[in-house]
Amino acid sequence: MDKVTDFFHGVGDKIEATLGFGKPTASVTGFHLPSITLEKADVVVDVLITNPNPIPIPLIDIAYIIESDGRKLISGTVPDAGTIHAHGSETIKIPMTLIYQDIKDTYEDIKPGQVIPYCVKVDLIVDVPVFGRITLPLEKTGEIPIPYKPDVDIDKVEWDHLSMDETAATLHLKVQNSNKFKLGVKNLDYELELADVRIAKADLSKSAVIESEGEGFLQVPISFRPKDFGSAMWDIIRGKGAGYTMRGNLEVDTPFGPMHLPFAKEGGRTLFKKKGSHDTADGDD
Repeated sequence: MDKVTDFFHGVGDKIEATLGFGKPTASVTGFHLPSITLEKADVVVDVLITNPNPIPIPLIDIAYIIESDGRKLISGTVPDAGTIHAHGSETIKIPMTLIYQDIKDTYEDIKPGQVIPYCVKVDLIVDVPVFGRITLPLEKTGEIPIPYKPDVDIDKVEWDHLSMDETAATLHLKVQNSNKFKLGVKNLDYELELADVRIAKADLSKSAVIESEGEGFLQVPISFRPKDFGSAMWDIIRGKGAGYTMRGNLEVDTPFGPMHLPFAKEGGRTLFKKKGSHDTADGDD
């Protein structure tokens, strides 16, 4: 039987050499997270396939699975994935989506804010002349985050200029990062209501880095017309404070790529302090 097997292998090698056919090769060249939200992560796996043959070869199926510590997170199949040109190399992009709620429902020990190991396994099934259908198994490991929304609150508001027609102030925001990875805050998209009056959005004065499981502070310049507040403005000036509502998104850089993290906060009392004051203004929820 061994001699028969060796004979057929020898015949296959001679056919391959005579006709110029060979087995294609493949490798995982990239693992990307083009979009990460609190609900899901879009994943794209890049697979480079090289076809040494003088004719195109079809990709029949692509089967994939992502595991974490041996536990399946997601699996699927991409049928009729295309054709690899003769004597060419092409990168096939395999899109996947990780739904965090599905993971948390299945594995209770995986919590928001964690970074978990992953292993992506891909089987490429191709139809090669002479060889027939063959499977090219691939594997890649790394880490992927399960993000947790930051806690953003108003620490204090300092005014730079105060008049009934126009007031310029600086909003000091405290950001609590409960993730096990740092956040590089680049921008802030938000809406602020103070004493039930909407204050126009403003740009972040400068970027900030908030360490893993740490807190940081952001400064946001704002301007508004106190006369739009009515009697609530007098309460603010007299130090009685005013209720506020704030919602928006933090645009951040992470070790895994950019993220847009939503936040929302309501408070019962926000005090104004003159710029340069050393007192801390508290916000009572």
